[in-house]
Amino acid sequence: MGQPRNNPFQALLGLFMPRRCSACDQALMAFERSICTACLADLPRTRFHDDPANPVERIFHGRVRLEAASAFLRFERGGLVQHMLHRLKYRGDAEVGLELGRRMAEDAMHSPRFAQVNAALAVPLHRRKERQRGYNQSQLLVDGLREVWPLHDLGRGLLRTVRTSTQTKRGRTDRWDNVKAAFEVTGGERLRDAHVLLVDDVVTTGATLEGCARVLQEVPGVRVSVLTCACA
Repeated sequence: MGQPRNNPFQALLGLFMPRRCSACDQALMAFERSICTACLADLPRTRFHDDPANPVERIFHGRVRLEAASAFLRFERGGLVQHMLHRLKYRGDAEVGLELGRRMAEDAMHSPRFAQVNAALAVPLHRRKERQRGYNQSQLLVDGLREVWPLHDLGRGLLRTVRTSTQTKRGRTDRWDNVKAAFEVTGGERLRDAHVLLVDDVVTTGATLEGCARVLQEVPGVRVSVLTCACA
């Protein structure tokens, strides 16, 4: 991954308003993008990608057929990952989403279990929620990922047609009931025979990802793999 180009205006601005690490809030060096070198070294990587029995994959056993499933990082309460994802989702820090997507790609793209993936698709937000937030955090992960990993852009190949209530405090059964009819495939011809990498920020019970995978698999020939930024 190349280093960002020197920008004299940004350098001058940095003297008065230093860029801050999205993980630890310390000032960034000129060559660092969104996450400082120390925090990158400390990220709690899962190393799940080559293990078909990893904890993320086990979430979906017996529920929906996936080619592979993994997560880049472990979500730890009060840790670096929680801090970055909170900034991404609630504080408008789009840059950390792009950077995390790039790092996800570098971590997973050479795994034999993801070798046949040829397209990437973000878990969608309802349009109203996306307008309120200003972006879909999962789409930012996909955008960053595709800067590194040459996957087809499926755009809005999947829509969230029902604005579901928050999943945060729901159990597994309640989460599935909350999302099972929430998604709809658009542009099915673009998806036909694709091996889709379905991308989300965090996997907990897997209900949202399961709902997405089920409707995607209604398209002829579609295979689905899952990659999330973190697993809780």
